[in-house]
Amino acid sequence: MGIVLCPGIHDRRLTQQFIQGLLEAADNTSLRPESLLVFPVERYPAYSGLHILRFLHEQLSQRDPDLAFSTPIVLIGFSAGVVGAVSAASAWQAMGGTVTALFAIDGWGVPLVGRFPMHRLSHDTFTHWSSALLGAGEDSFYADPAVAHLELWRSPQAADGWWLVPDQRQLPVAISAASFLTALLHRYGEL
Repeated sequence: MGIVLCPGIHDRRLTQQFIQGLLEAADNTSLRPESLLVFPVERYPAYSGLHILRFLHEQLSQRDPDLAFSTPIVLIGFSAGVVGAVSAASAWQAMGGTVTALFAIDGWGVPLVGRFPMHRLSHDTFTHWSSALLGAGEDSFYADPAVAHLELWRSPQAADGWWLVPDQRQLPVAISAASFLTALLHRYGEL
């Protein structure tokens, strides 16, 4: 299992707060901070898929060099990190790796293209619906009432909104962004 966080361009404390919000929503399941790989945006560009790919290979090779590409990964990107995450995920898959899913948090204007499940999370309705024009992905979330862009990353447990399912016959479900993420991580067997 490999859950990879691809932060945006912001204070690194926000990522630590994001992790704390996920841990709270996971409610002491198998999610542990040490099980998360956090791409170091303080050393490399957040939007660089090549740097994320290299980071993934280095980190997973340290665990077991023979099994680096056989480790299924989930990428969670935020803002500029979504650009890098989508690119790295496609390259990882092209090199024989498995991408279990990709979560694009406030990746406004970033096309979701790939042969793996993708999910959008947005800080408001406008961002969500306008981004969906470039690929809606599968189940998705938008905050309602709207929250600030950085607030969605800093405090996903406090961002309430709606879980949308592509099947138009199912009504939206009220949920927090953190609960949405952890529910789907459960679905994909990552928790």
